[in-house]
Amino acid sequence: MSDSQQKCVVIGASHAGVNLAFALRKEGWEGQIILYDADPELPYHRPPLSKTYLTNEEGMSATPLKSLESYERDNILLKLGVKVALVNAEEKEIVLEDSSVQAYDKLVLATGARPIVPPIPGLANVKNVFPLRTVADVEGIRNALGDNPNKSVVVIGGGYIGLEIAASLNKLGSKVTVLEREERILARVTAPEMSDFFHQLHVENDVEVLTGKNVTSVATENAKNNVVCSDGSTYPADIIIIGVGIHINTELAEQAGLTIENGIKVDATARTSDKDIYAIGDCTFHHNPHYDRYVRLESVQNAVDQAKVAAATICGKQVIYDAIPWFWSDQYDVKLQIVGLSESYDNIVIRKEKKDQPCFSIWYFSGDELLSVDAINNAKAYVVGTKFIKTNQSIDKVKLADNAVEFKPNNLIFKSNND
Repeated sequence: MSDSQQKCVVIGASHAGVNLAFALRKEGWEGQIILYDADPELPYHRPPLSKTYLTNEEGMSATPLKSLESYERDNILLKLGVKVALVNAEEKEIVLEDSSVQAYDKLVLATGARPIVPPIPGLANVKNVFPLRTVADVEGIRNALGDNPNKSVVVIGGGYIGLEIAASLNKLGSKVTVLEREERILARVTAPEMSDFFHQLHVENDVEVLTGKNVTSVATENAKNNVVCSDGSTYPADIIIIGVGIHINTELAEQAGLTIENGIKVDATARTSDKDIYAIGDCTFHHNPHYDRYVRLESVQNAVDQAKVAAATICGKQVIYDAIPWFWSDQYDVKLQIVGLSESYDNIVIRKEKKDQPCFSIWYFSGDELLSVDAINNAKAYVVGTKFIKTNQSIDKVKLADNAVEFKPNNLIFKSNND
């Protein structure tokens, strides 16, 4: 079979799948590229869904990942609103929901994840309940707000998505209550000091943030909803937003007999346990060389970088995925930038800058090794932290904490008495 007759099928047209398709063409793939997605919308940027998309009345088509003309120019066949029902790895074909069959030579799974909607008694009887993963979710929330956004909204879950939604709905004029089951918001992803900062930020903006609140049911009477917690407290809700986590979409990979471990397990080239099937993005469990452990990441950076590596590998080039993860979150006028992975940290250093607005950073260490940096309105800390993580240079923690010391890498390098 000639290269021009080869078929690469991509399942999932979000950041990972779309970037993979275009990267394939850039790397020299001459065959067909067919991109499937169950979402009928032209593939779009997802991070702004909980922020500017929710507060902006303009249509979603204004911010696609690529224009429709781009797909046509690169001869990428876009199949939207189409659900894949089965992957038959032995026959190297996929079966669509309408029972039609598509053969492939290379298959890329960019299946991502879907929101967890917990089986809370009474929740199924509530009309305005929304997760936030797609444009349809945003449109549903906006329709529920209607012309009078001054409504009571309960956000179940105090992670980044839940907090971003809370900030956006607050901006629109809603009365927002965040209910978090843990004893602090962001408990699984950041230090207590950062949790305290965001808790206070929301309280100062008139969002009620309550922790230690385990939702047990939703009671509906006379078209009025009350969210009930295990301590007996209740909270009125015209709209309920669910932000308690995600399920990884591994069903197709399981059907194909691929190795599953906290996601679809892939090697350093994004190849699965089947030599002709790759997986990229949120759905993957991959090895990070810097931290020397397997991780699963939910980030645009991971999706885009893995896509480029997979595309190059499919085209016969020798590359591996070796990147320092980074993330961000926008809430009110605060920008949080994160670089690295803070898991397993045992000590932190906080550096506060002399600024009118909040401007500080939290540096996470394991012993003397820098693992991660959380930077609030402080791009410089993010950049400097990235350099130190990549180079593994030791940091003088005393100087790092002292904002009288000029914030430059050379000033912060630890020097022993023998240096």
